[in-house]
Amino acid sequence: MSDIINGLGRTSAYGALGLVLLILGIVLVDVLTPGKLPKQIWEERNRNAALFLSSALLGIGGIVFTSIWTTYDDFGKGLASTAAFGLLGLILMAVAFLVLDLVTPGKLGAIVVDPQPHPAVWVSSACNLAVAAIVAASIA
Repeated sequence: MSDIINGLGRTSAYGALGLVLLILGIVLVDVLTPGKLPKQIWEERNRNAALFLSSALLGIGGIVFTSIWTTYDDFGKGLASTAAFGLLGLILMAVAFLVLDLVTPGKLGAIVVDPQPHPAVWVSSACNLAVAAIVAASIA
């Protein structure tokens, strides 16, 4: 029974950390794009913004999953590792966004929240997932 309780405690800790990282991902996308992201997605039903945010959340989720899956036997070290890799993933996704913005025409943040569908949003979203996959692969 103590194994179950111990497992529930670890799961709760990793779950809370994962939620914090996901929230930071939402904040990061909101900072990188003009306007208020929740309003654009939930009120204005902006599909570009929703796709881009979804890719960031899936990317962070993949990093957190990989970090937990390959975690250390030491719970504290595993939790710290998950936090470190999750934060690194967020930073690298932001850097990739800024670099992509520099090497492509227009302002990527404005394109991402434009209500008209734009292929650049798919490219930016794929970049998020690619960066996350690189971080996740480096964990294992």
